[in-house]
Amino acid sequence: MTTLYTADHEWLRIEGDVVTVGITDFAQSQLGDVVFVELPKAGRSLKKAEAAAVVESVKAASDVYAPISGEVLEANGALTAEPALVNSDAADKAWFFKMKITDQSELDGLMDEAAYKAHTA
Repeated sequence: MTTLYTADHEWLRIEGDVVTVGITDFAQSQLGDVVFVELPKAGRSLKKAEAAAVVESVKAASDVYAPISGEVLEANGALTAEPALVNSDAADKAWFFKMKITDQSELDGLMDEAAYKAHTA
């Protein structure tokens, strides 16, 4: 399992040809208290950099972008019921959606953890 990051503060956990996508701890700390999450429906096709989900906090609403192209396999219904999970466990339980990778080469432009930490420093 590999974890990569985008400049837009999404993380991707890669397992074979499936990625799990969420927002980073840095992103949730910038947003403040999350009060609402809108997730993509299973079966939706997404293009890289397309708005895929919305996260709303007491401060602002932000889009969550598809880090790569693919088809949504599953959304995390727990976030709809308990949006505050994003604040308490952004890197694990608060994943947003899982998708099937359609173009492995799109992973090449993403950052590893060290590069992402440098990006947010």
